[in-house]
Amino acid sequence: MKKLQTDEIIRMSVAEFREAEKIPVVVVLDNIRSQHNIGSVFRTADAFRIEAVHLCGITAMPPSREIQKTALGATESVEWKYFDSTIQSVSKLREAGYHIVSIEQASGSIMVQDFTPEKGKYALVLGNEVHGIDDDVINLSDICLEIPQAGTKHSLNIAVAAGIVLWEFFGKLNGFKMSGENPD
Repeated sequence: MKKLQTDEIIRMSVAEFREAEKIPVVVVLDNIRSQHNIGSVFRTADAFRIEAVHLCGITAMPPSREIQKTALGATESVEWKYFDSTIQSVSKLREAGYHIVSIEQASGSIMVQDFTPEKGKYALVLGNEVHGIDDDVINLSDICLEIPQAGTKHSLNIAVAAGIVLWEFFGKLNGFKMSGENPD
């Protein structure tokens, strides 16, 4: 076994990415403070070929040097939109037929590994690093998914949480077929 060099890894161009089939998921960032977290979410969104990222409230927008540090160009490939409030984004997505899924520790939440998405489109809401998802947004959600934890901390970094949840959705919505892999 040998590690592949960058030029040995075959990847699509930004133009090819924009035209390619996506998994039917939009990530909604609810008032994210850290531009590094925002950039990491863009990079993960590119890796799992999701439809778009919605940046809401105080969440910074590209172009930004701090976002670019972790996005490494993914702000060019992944479609994004800005909304003054998360409620505006979620309402628009609901009107377009998306299931609204908050990633939050809440009464009645379902562990992410136990959830199997049905056919359809999903909006995954990730909340502020300190306060989590706004209660008004949770009230508009169809379900809350929770990532199980066994340590002393009460939460994960938002970029880590996005990676875990997007990985689950990518696999469960047959994203492996897009990447040319057969998980069976």
